[in-house]
Amino acid sequence: MGSAAEAEALLRDVWYYALPSAQLPTGTVQRHVFLGEPVLVGRDRHGLAFALRDVCPHRGVPLSCGRFDGEAIACAYHGWRFDAQGVCQEIPALTAEAVLDVSKIRVLRYPLHEQDGNLWLYMPGRSSEPLLAPPQTDLGAPRLYERMVFPCPMDQAVIGLMDPAHGPFVHRVWWWRSPGQLNEKAKDFGPIPYGFTMIRHRLQRVSWGYRLLGRHPEVEITFQLPGLRIETVFTEAHRLVNLTALTPISPTATAIHTVFYWTVPWLSPVVPLLRPFVREFLDQDRRLAVQQQQGLPFLTHPMLLDDADTQARWYLQLKGEYRRAVHENRPFVNPVPVKTLRWRS
Repeated sequence: MGSAAEAEALLRDVWYYALPSAQLPTGTVQRHVFLGEPVLVGRDRHGLAFALRDVCPHRGVPLSCGRFDGEAIACAYHGWRFDAQGVCQEIPALTAEAVLDVSKIRVLRYPLHEQDGNLWLYMPGRSSEPLLAPPQTDLGAPRLYERMVFPCPMDQAVIGLMDPAHGPFVHRVWWWRSPGQLNEKAKDFGPIPYGFTMIRHRLQRVSWGYRLLGRHPEVEITFQLPGLRIETVFTEAHRLVNLTALTPISPTATAIHTVFYWTVPWLSPVVPLLRPFVREFLDQDRRLAVQQQQGLPFLTHPMLLDDADTQARWYLQLKGEYRRAVHENRPFVNPVPVKTLRWRS
């Protein structure tokens, strides 16, 4: 698939994960790239986060190269000043006799939403309003966050991370499961708004990591467009939530954000010990994505099997239906049925 086609395949009119709130201090700006577009993300002196296209409309110098005073950012080239709404406030080269209304000069402003300690960026397209909102966790600020870039298109990253059968072969680590261990699974699934859920169920075989969270763990896993996977572990006394959000940087690179929340009091002090395990787990998937890029150009027709690959099919169907619903200006119709899937992993 060529890069132009891959770029067209990226969903718009949706919210994408940008960064944790804690990584954007008051009075600072940062340069990011989302869906191939340069974006300046900042927080003004009043604590309000904002996002602008990171290009000065005068001569194209990135605004992130300029100086931000907590209210407006001045371009490094000629000092043109733009406020957090993207409205030009001043052009220093103009004389007092100039009749130009500088406020008519604007930089594209992206909607930015902040909740649960996360910043979400809306990438506009055809629709005037987003059809789905960012997920809520109601557990306060994130306890642990990691980001890793996979050198692959968004679709491949999503399908790879939701794959239920790769664990015994990719994640062969002592603290997760025994090497080569395969168990038969049967899980009930059903539709949710713009996605599907593996319905909450009690774990029959409990790994070492789950045992530490408490007695009788139960798990629910949801997936929603554009690439949001939320795994919630319930025990008799506590809850742990892992939000994995995928954000395309370009047609061939995808940022994977993994965010943890929990109510387990003893977990917070050991975050420095947990972080290397989380990074290694992500990096195992990243290394596999690198290997996959070596062979995919020579694979004409990738295979998707029942039932282990059904979730991948659902993702592609959801994405196609979302694009059609936006294009036709009609309600989204979820194509995912209620179904029990069976596989070995």
